Amino acid sequence: MESTRQQKISRLLQKELAEIFQREARTMFMGKMISVTVVRVTPDLGLARAYLSIFPTEGIREVLKEIRIVNPKIRYMLGRKVGKQIRVIPELEFYIDDSLDYIDNLDNLLKS
Repeated sequence: MESTRQQKISRLLQKELAEIFQREARTMFMGKMISVTVVRVTPDLGLARAYLSIFPTEGIREVLKEIRIVNPKIRYMLGRKVGKQIRVIPELEFYIDDSLDYIDNLDNLLKS
């Protein structure tokens, strides 16, 4: 169960990361559209796991690899935006959110 503080920081990080990806995706990530679906923060607020939805899905592993390479730059940009609201900027980990694929697969199974 997340505390209220964790939930507030998660929402803040999700909003700011979404803005960063919206601005930077055209140049840095091969023109892919990247959405931040959820951010989960550890209880000590030292680590944030961001789940990303990437469209179109071709080359999704390469895009995730590129995101992980530029992770320090993304964390720096995030720190510039939320530095006045959060004392310590958490380390970032990025994962692919495959929940939409799972839902689509369930729909296909139910239709057949």
